[in-house]
Amino acid sequence: MLTTRFVTGAPNWIDVGTPAVDGAADFYGGLFGWRFRSAGPEAGGYGFFELDGRIVAGGMRTTPEQGPPSWTVYFQTPDAGGAAKASEQARGGVIVRPMDVMDQGTTAILADRAGAPFGVWQPGRLGGMGVAGRTGALCWVELYTADVAAAAAYYRAVLGLETSAVSFPGSTYTCLNPAGEGEESMFGGFVPLADDPLETDAHWLPYLAVDDTDAAVARTLELGGTVRMPATDIEGAGRVARLTDPYGARFAVLRPMPREA
Repeated sequence: MLTTRFVTGAPNWIDVGTPAVDGAADFYGGLFGWRFRSAGPEAGGYGFFELDGRIVAGGMRTTPEQGPPSWTVYFQTPDAGGAAKASEQARGGVIVRPMDVMDQGTTAILADRAGAPFGVWQPGRLGGMGVAGRTGALCWVELYTADVAAAAAYYRAVLGLETSAVSFPGSTYTCLNPAGEGEESMFGGFVPLADDPLETDAHWLPYLAVDDTDAAVARTLELGGTVRMPATDIEGAGRVARLTDPYGARFAVLRPMPREA
C-alpha cells in the first residue's frame, strides 16, 4: 500500500510537464480538487498541486523540445548520484544528471533499459508528497515494458525493488515493493506491453485514487481530457480508467476495492 512513510525505492513524488500550467491547474483542480501554488520566482516556474493544504504533486511548463506532456514518477533514494551511476551500470541511462533543488533535496531523471523515464528524489527539507493512498492522491504506479524480467533486474539494481507474482484468471501480475518491506508495502507493478495493446511504449503510469471512477471519466471529458480506457472492473484491484489531460499527459484513476478487515 502506498503511504507517505517513504523508504528507499518507494514512490515519493510525481510531477507533470505541460505546455500550459494554468490550463493543467484548471483541469486537475476540476477533477481532483487540487490547487496550484507557485514555488516562487527562484523555482523557474515550478509549483505544487495541493489537496486540502497538503502537496500531492508538482507541475511545470515544458517545451516540445523537452518531450511531450507527461507525468513523471519519482522514487526515494538516499543517494541520487549513486542511483544515476547504478542506472548506467545496469544498462540504463541518465537523462538529467543529479542536481540540488535549493535545500529541498537532490533529483535526477533516469531511463531504464527500455528507455522508460523516471525520477529519483533524495530528500532534503522536502521528504516527498504530503499525502498518498487516499482520494485525490497517488495510490499506485505501473510500468509498461516489453521485458518484465529485464525491468525487474534493472530496478532491483538501481532501487532495490523486489517483485512478487499475483495470479489472476488467465494471467499473472508482477507486483513491486521496496526491499525488505514485504508484500504489505506493494505500491505498483509491471505490465508486459504484449499483454496490453493500448500501450505501445515503455513508460510509468501514475494512478490517482477516486471515489467514483465513472464520475471521474465523465468529468475528465467535461474538462477537455480524453478517455484511453473506459471505466473497467479489475478483479482484486478495483474499478480503473486510463485517461489523458487536455494536453496529452497520461494518467489513470482507480477506485480501490475495500480492504478486508
